[in-house]
Amino acid sequence: MLLNVSILNLSKIVFEGQAGRVIVSGEEGVFEILPFHKRIMSRLITGSVIVDQQSIPIRRGVLKADQNNVTIILEER
Repeated sequence: MLLNVSILNLSKIVFEGQAGRVIVSGEEGVFEILPFHKRIMSRLITGSVIVDQQSIPIRRGVLKADQNNVTIILEER
């Protein structure tokens, strides 16, 4: 099972596709989203969004994960 991942900024789609995991820097620390992860919404802080092996540097953003769908809206560094 894979995650359906959409990463957007205000002007374009940064990443759209399937992935086995997503790692982000939230306000409470770094955490990982895997398939079947519990529903979550979180603000993201400066760091990187890692989708499998691809790293996307961000300034801040928001994440929503629900039923193997992960949506991230971000401000890139």
